[in-house]
Amino acid sequence: MRSNGQGSSSVKALIVEDTAVETLIFSTMLQIFHCEITVVKNGKEAVDLFLKGKKFDIVLLDKDIFLDKDMPAMTSLEAVEKIRAMGEIDVKIVGVSVDNSAEEALMSAGVDVFAPKPLKLDVLGAMIQEVINRKNNAMV
Repeated sequence: MRSNGQGSSSVKALIVEDTAVETLIFSTMLQIFHCEITVVKNGKEAVDLFLKGKKFDIVLLDKDIFLDKDMPAMTSLEAVEKIRAMGEIDVKIVGVSVDNSAEEALMSAGVDVFAPKPLKLDVLGAMIQEVINRKNNAMV
């Protein structure tokens, strides 16, 4: 399935978030940058997509679900570790949290960038531009 984006600059984004409000916020921000968006509610669903061969350029993970002990299959921290273990090193994984003390755990799990909440549009825009530049350079 193709997005309405423009060729190689169309960024495929995965949102791993279990609350509707946060999902809406992240989706709205990503739509501004014409991203093709997929949403899952937990780490297991994210890993399952990668196991099915789905490819993403950027993943936004909300820290609140990282520490959710009620998750039936795996936490999002475990998911990041599994995604990296599958060889998915090119996908930019962004951990988003109101809790600045979460940065160390997120980075240790394999997250590329820690972004404090609320995620600012210009910060996300810079990350999206970096992904587009990397994709375009890879095609040269």
